[in-house]
This record gives sequence, C-alpha cells and structure tokens, in this order.
Amino acid sequence: MKNDSSKTAVHRLQALITRETGAPLKHAVEAEMGSIIRHACGADGENGTAGPEPSFVRREVTILLADLRGFTAITATLPAGTVIAILNRCLGRMSEIVSRHRGIIDKFMGDSIMVLFGAPVRHEDDVKRALACAIEMQLAMDELNNQGRQDGVPELFMGIGINTGSVMAGKFGSSFHSGYTVIGDEVNLTSRIESFSLRGQVLISENTFDHCRDFVTVGEAMEVFVKGKTQPVRLRELYAIPSLNLEAPRKEIRRSKRLEVRLPCSFSLVQNKIVMPKAISATIHDIGYYGMLLEIDYPLKELDDIKLEFDLPLIDFKASDIYAKVVKLRHDGSRHFAGIEFTFINHETNMKIQLFVQLLVTAAA
Repeated sequence: MKNDSSKTAVHRLQALITRETGAPLKHAVEAEMGSIIRHACGADGENGTAGPEPSFVRREVTILLADLRGFTAITATLPAGTVIAILNRCLGRMSEIVSRHRGIIDKFMGDSIMVLFGAPVRHEDDVKRALACAIEMQLAMDELNNQGRQDGVPELFMGIGINTGSVMAGKFGSSFHSGYTVIGDEVNLTSRIESFSLRGQVLISENTFDHCRDFVTVGEAMEVFVKGKTQPVRLRELYAIPSLNLEAPRKEIRRSKRLEVRLPCSFSLVQNKIVMPKAISATIHDIGYYGMLLEIDYPLKELDDIKLEFDLPLIDFKASDIYAKVVKLRHDGSRHFAGIEFTFINHETNMKIQLFVQLLVTAAA
C-alpha cells in the first residue's frame, strides 16, 4: 500500500513540475525523487528493498559542519538588521551550493550550518560531493567578501570540518515536535574537527580521507586531542579535487610575508567561544597580513584560540578585537614562541595592519 502511495506521489509531482516548467523530468532525476519519497513513506529499507523502515536506522554518512569565524564580534558592533541581512545573504548562498551538490541541510545553528551526505538516501559519491561542496563554499565566501567590500560590509570567513562515519538516523522528538536528523559520536567528532579549522580552511577526518585518497590533494596529517577521545585524532587539510578543477582558496595566503618587529601585546584565552578575563602579556616578533609570531611565557597549546590587543606605532592605532588560533609552537633555549593566524579581524583593523606592514616594507627597502 505504501509502495503504491509513493508511486502515485511521484507521478503527481512529475506532472506538476512538467506543467510548471514545460519540460518532463529526466529519468535519473525521477528515480532520485522516487527514492526520497519512498524513504519518507517508509517503503525503503536500509538496502533499498521494499518493506517498512523503523523510526531510526544506522547509516554511514558524511557530515559537513561549517561555522562563520568572528560573527559574534560583528553582532556587537553592527545594528541587528544589518547583522541579520549579512547572515541571511551568507547562509542563503551556502544553501544554494549545498542544494546543487545534493546535500541535506540538517540544521542551522546561529552562524553554523550542518549538512548531511548519505541520509536519508545514500549514494556512492557522497564523500566526493561533500568535499566539492566544502571547497565551493569557501570559494563563495571569497566572492561574498569581494561584494561586501563595495557595500562596506565586514569580511567574514568560514571554517569547515568534514567527517564520515556510522550514525543513528531517523525522526527524533516527541508528539509536540520532531524532525529527521542524525545523532552519535561521529556527529560530535565533526563538531570538534570544525573547531580546529582556520578561516578558509577545510579539515577532514582520517575516515573521510580513507574514502577519498584517490582523488584529492591534502596536507600533511596532523594529530589533535579532542574531548571524549583518549587517543589523538588525525586530521588533514583539503587542498584540491584535481578531477573537478576545484582548489581551496586560502592555503597560499597563510604563507604571506612577515616583517620583524618587537611590539608588546596582550592576549586572552578563548574557551568555548567565551573570552577569559585574564590578560596575558607577550611580545610580537614578526607580523604579516594574516598572522604573527609571539614570544610567550604562558604555556599555550597548538590550536588554542586567543583574542589579541596591541598598539601599532607609526600610525598611532590600537588594534583590538583580533581573534586568532595558535598554529605552531617552537622553543629556542629558554624562549618560547607561538605562531598564530588571525581567525577574525574587523575591516578597519585589517586595513591598519596591512598599512603598518607596508610601511615596514618601505622602511626596509
């Protein structure tokens, strides 16, 4: 009975689309639509065979979690209407890209978006589509920022984490409210991976890499400790998908020129997106457009998040509200250094830092 209902739904929807567009559905699209409708009607089992499906099933999915860097700081400096317009424009563009790659938006969480590939319907190319979607999202952020500069909108950057694994998928909730989603340890791990990503960066888990090593270009493996795991987790940065002519946009920017300086600064730790009240002193040893090298006494760890404040001589400007991530630590005898990359910096401060660096370059010439 359910199978007959799903066939009827497919035929009725096909007729509606044909009437509105003047063109019939392609066979592949019709089959895809039928699969989705049958799943919603409970006519498909886990392996695509006829029969009722339980309220939830275990599925292998690829989860993409993207988060806007520094958006909280923007909300404190701009009118609410402007903030909402910026967020809607950004998430609207991301939604278009997700739809084109046939991902399913699981939820929006403030300035974050969670996307599923492989649920409710699994495809052989779920991982490839998820990775292509992530790169195109980062490319779109560049386009949005270029457009935003003309409108005086602050630049926004996105960090993306991707993980592949087994989850429980289905309709969860109560009689008052319920919705289709996925739950499980792999969902939590995706969130942890995303938290380590820098602006413009796509980080993938080792399990995702096992599914795509034949068609991607990635960086060296890095090991990080995450909450809930006793062993380190191995991550890789996604650089490109050569067969699709897709390349992530920001890996070269992170190698921009640095100029030697000796500037006092202070920083505060950021934990769970909350800025800790304690200000810690440090010294800037070099500075570039996108990051700097700090000499520190405090025991920072790689991938710690911090908020910076310092004065820029020559242009009489106080740089503040700069958020950054520790990307490298090194020791030189008793001296300790931390290489950091900016994860959020407002437009005015960004322009002042670039001006300061340009003045240093001119003075050194």
